[in-house]
This record gives sequence, C-alpha cells and structure tokens, in this order.
Amino acid sequence: MNKRNKVKQLNRSADHRKAMIQNMVISLLRHERIESSVAKLKVARSYAERIITRAKRNLDANLANLDEQKKKETILHNTRYLYSHLGDQEIVTKLLTDLSSRFAERVGGYTRIIRLVNRPSDNTAMGILELVDRKTQDELKAESKSKREASKPKKEEKPKKAKKEKAAAK
Repeated sequence: MNKRNKVKQLNRSADHRKAMIQNMVISLLRHERIESSVAKLKVARSYAERIITRAKRNLDANLANLDEQKKKETILHNTRYLYSHLGDQEIVTKLLTDLSSRFAERVGGYTRIIRLVNRPSDNTAMGILELVDRKTQDELKAESKSKREASKPKKEEKPKKAKKEKAAAK
C-alpha cells in the first residue's frame, strides 16, 4: 500500500533520485526540451513548474506592493533558493532574465509532455518534456555561440602577420 506516499520512488535512493531530477530540470531549462521515460518526466515536470514559478516571483509586477528593502530581500531570497536547488549560475541567470519574462502572463502549465512510441528493448513508455513557449533549436545555438564569443579572449593578429612576412622574405 502506498498510503500518504507523495514522492515517486522511481526505484532509486533519495539522493540519486534528487540528483537525477535536478539534472533533468537543468537540461530542460538549458535545451528547453528533453526526452526520457514518462514516469521520470512527470516527476521532473512538477519540479520544473515549481522552479519557474519561483523565478517569476522576482518580476516587478509581483513585487509592486513591497517597499524597497523588502523587494531586495525577496529578490535575493528567490535567487538563492533557485541557486541552491539548481546549482548552475548560468541556468539561474537564464531563468531569471529570459524564462520568467517569457512566462509572465501564464499562470501555470509551463511544460508539456508529448508521448512517443514505447522503447523497443523493455517496452517503457517514452516521451518528450518541453517548455510550452520554447525557442527553436537554431535560436538556442545562435544564443550559445554569441555567449561563447563574448567570453572568449581576443587574440592579437600581429604574430600571424610576422610569420607571413618571414615566409614572404624567404
């Protein structure tokens, strides 16, 4: 009997289950789409929905009736909560800047599960968990490429010219 058992066990220990769900949510927020078994996706969906709702609490509309000191404390608390539950600064930043504003008008239901055919090896129900208002794959690639180029140190071109000049002199 599973009376009063609110946690899906997924045949894993508590630490393993927590780490797996955390990794799935981080991948969902980074790529905006993941594929796994439906049982895992249902658990990850509830966790992701709570995380996105927490990020939305930092929007100005939700903080309008607070004074400045309370507003700063609330923003700091929500940011620390997200960082402690996700552990990835890049994802927390994306969540607070991009995703929370994208889902500002939506009350809930930020994700959806699309069922796929069962896995042939063990007949497990498979599915895709994706954000409802997600960016296309090309937009995500362009965004990550621009971040890489911005953080990449610029190289000087003088040594290359010197090598070409030496080759031309010979």
